[in-house]
Amino acid sequence: MLIVMAGLPGAGKSTLAQALARTLQAALLSVDPVEAAMWHAGVDRAQPTGLAAYVVVEAVASQQLALGSTVIVDAVNDVDAARQQWVDLARRHGLVPHFVEVVCSDALTHRRRLEARRRDIDGFSEPSWESVQHRAQTQAPWRQDRLVLDSMRAVGHNLDLLLDQLRSGPDVSSDDSRSGRLKDRARPRTTPPCPAHRRRSPIVSPGSRGSSRRVR
Repeated sequence: MLIVMAGLPGAGKSTLAQALARTLQAALLSVDPVEAAMWHAGVDRAQPTGLAAYVVVEAVASQQLALGSTVIVDAVNDVDAARQQWVDLARRHGLVPHFVEVVCSDALTHRRRLEARRRDIDGFSEPSWESVQHRAQTQAPWRQDRLVLDSMRAVGHNLDLLLDQLRSGPDVSSDDSRSGRLKDRARPRTTPPCPAHRRRSPIVSPGSRGSSRRVR
């Protein structure tokens, strides 16, 4: 199974990706540490290390998928070429990728999280709020179906929604044993969501912004 996280820096996708990886015992592959490792190895930052990091993660993900592992990719994935990269990778392994976009519906909270974020990635500076706003305005429209989750809800609540969707989704492989692994996992214990956050997140069809159908 290939699960692809997407979302702006500071939106909360990595937090959810880590919780999902622990629950599924999946391989979690993040682009940012790979790019930072290139800089430490002496690759000049003027080189296209961001693109190279996506290519490296794709190669590692391919190896893990060939072994039958569940893989979670953690990256912004705000351009069409990046998203298509994961579609093509999944297709080569007979899979359908599960895209998950994490958003933060409250701009003040998003900015506060971003400016307070201190990740253990030596040499990797955090983006400014202004650069994140620019990425939000210029990110490519989605052509793939994806599950949209709001990080203003509790992580455990969003994890439950995501696991429910993965369990109820179509088979992602012709190999029945692989597609059944997720269904055999025990449902994690989570904190009940706050009353104000009980509204379900939508599954959004390609290119749609206002229309959606609700996760049941």
